[in-house]
Amino acid sequence: MLETSARLLRLLSLLQTHRDWSGPELADRLGVSARTVRRDIDRLRELGYPVDAVQGTAGYRLAAGSALPPLLLDDEEAVAVAVGLRTTAGGTVAGIEEASLRALTKLEQVMPSRLRHRLEALKRTVVRVEPTGPRVDSDTLIALSDACNRHERLRFDYSDHAGRESIREAEPHAVVNFNRHWYLVGWDVRRDDWRTYRVDRLRPRIPTGPRFPPREPPDGDVVAYLSRRLSQTSWPYQATVTLHRGAAELADQIWPGMGVLEAVDDSSCLLHLGADTPWALTWMLTSIDTDFTVTDPPELVAEIEKIARRCAAALR
Repeated sequence: MLETSARLLRLLSLLQTHRDWSGPELADRLGVSARTVRRDIDRLRELGYPVDAVQGTAGYRLAAGSALPPLLLDDEEAVAVAVGLRTTAGGTVAGIEEASLRALTKLEQVMPSRLRHRLEALKRTVVRVEPTGPRVDSDTLIALSDACNRHERLRFDYSDHAGRESIREAEPHAVVNFNRHWYLVGWDVRRDDWRTYRVDRLRPRIPTGPRFPPREPPDGDVVAYLSRRLSQTSWPYQATVTLHRGAAELADQIWPGMGVLEAVDDSSCLLHLGADTPWALTWMLTSIDTDFTVTDPPELVAEIEKIARRCAAALR
């Protein structure tokens, strides 16, 4: 009986992935015969789970419904949800801490003792560092995500890095969590170009605007576009530096948001990067294990010369 119950739980978990499964696929994943799969499907239906037969494929699908029985989680899923809730309670999204802890308490109450012991071990031994990035309001994240999903224009108050206030209008494309910050990527209607906006600096205006046909994402991928924007064009100090090794050799040393590599040949490449200060540009460059050549901007050249003199004096 225990083996059958575990198999039903595994079958339900597969069906909840929101895809169509053929009978042979399910049989292969569960290690049983197609006949056993059919019997297990019938048992799930008797328990109240709306499992639909997919016409033409001899497959199955878990239908959406408002009266779905209580969600069942296997051990790995339960631990993953609990860890996620505990992490979320102290993350960069404000306004969901209490709800996360309430949900975690309910989950722990129904967990078997073996899983509670594993979570207790995590709580006792894992040290969490408070997030250094700005926190964003959960209602704002939901509003932005909803506008992206509905393809509805947004008007919002926005404060740039210098504190200047303005009203923006954009066609929102995606909300991205990048290096402990939240960003909205969208088409700026007035500037007629793609832009990125820090979510902690914007306040949506309600109601949203008219619907729009979605555009192709910039650079073919919003994460690549955001990395390029953050690594150079949005910073007050920008530089293009020649690195004396091939781009493929150095790719793993360039972290997201640090800069964008441009291949030149097998022995050199260009690094486009930006930062708040010339000193920040310098330490990023010297963290890369290769020789490099800098010609501009003058502020960066002067900063490297100053640090070179300091390092030379330290070796006398």
